[in-house]
Amino acid sequence: MLLILLFTLILINGALFYVSLNIIIPIVVTIISIMVFIFFTYFFRISNRILIADDNYVIAPADGTIVAIEPVMEDKFFHEERMQVSIFMSVFNVHANWYPISGKILHVSHQNGRKMAAYLPKSSAENERSSVIIEAKNGQKILVRQVAGALARRIVTYAKEGMECHLNQQLGFIKFGSRVDMYLPMDAEILIDLHEDTVGNETIIAKLKHHSAEN
Repeated sequence: MLLILLFTLILINGALFYVSLNIIIPIVVTIISIMVFIFFTYFFRISNRILIADDNYVIAPADGTIVAIEPVMEDKFFHEERMQVSIFMSVFNVHANWYPISGKILHVSHQNGRKMAAYLPKSSAENERSSVIIEAKNGQKILVRQVAGALARRIVTYAKEGMECHLNQQLGFIKFGSRVDMYLPMDAEILIDLHEDTVGNETIIAKLKHHSAEN
């Protein structure tokens, strides 16, 4: 995408310098084009992060700020009470998403929806979103949901049903301000506070209780 943007900006600026009678106009447009390209390069940056952690720890799937830690009734998939932990990503955060835990992908789905601000609680249920259910190695299941925000125009999800996923592996990408929700078992030990900043694939969110895979 960055190469397409760069090529487009070069064509636009080249054409302006060729046809414009006023040199000020193409110079101004060039300066704006450089600023736009720098912003998009900054926005689409992907940090190379490697984390070694116990399989029972849930790691932040995204950079951002914790905007919700609360028990909710998850009616779509689990039909039971779950602990929701939500991370809001501003346009200045890295928007790559990581798997929060190693395990097996049981479900992947995408729902179209509204484009309200991602920090609003209703965005989890009403905005465009992709849902991924992961069965951890101890048998517990968590739901990770990528939620588009007011500016987001595309959610990319790499997960496929039946595949194995691992920490340090990217789950996907959300373009522009958005959020990621996690629905954890109620007995998970939450290790982060509301309004705390997170670093994707680094910040520890919670620790799952030891359950056998048969449970």
